Amino acid sequence: MFVLELTYTAPLDAVDAVLTAHVAWLDEQYDKGLFLASGRKNPRDGGVIVAVADSRAQIEAVVAEDPFVTAGVCEYRVTEFTATKTAPELTRYRQSAG
Repeated sequence: MFVLELTYTAPLDAVDAVLTAHVAWLDEQYDKGLFLASGRKNPRDGGVIVAVADSRAQIEAVVAEDPFVTAGVCEYRVTEFTATKTAPELTRYRQSAG
């Protein structure tokens, strides 16, 4: 499991200019089963995505295709973690600590 932290590197008007494409990209990742939750940070200087994937390389490849990245308006920090405890709705994503 991964936490993806987006930090805007451009003014909000530049971010907003790419927002529709970014949301379409988000929808594609949800459809593929990669993203579990996402949203803006408060204050609005970026966002957070909770994702699942087979590998860090897969997540990094997906992130590289985000229109925010290709437009140069944000940077990502990718944090991988082992989800040893989850809400019942996320049971299928639990991992052993081993």
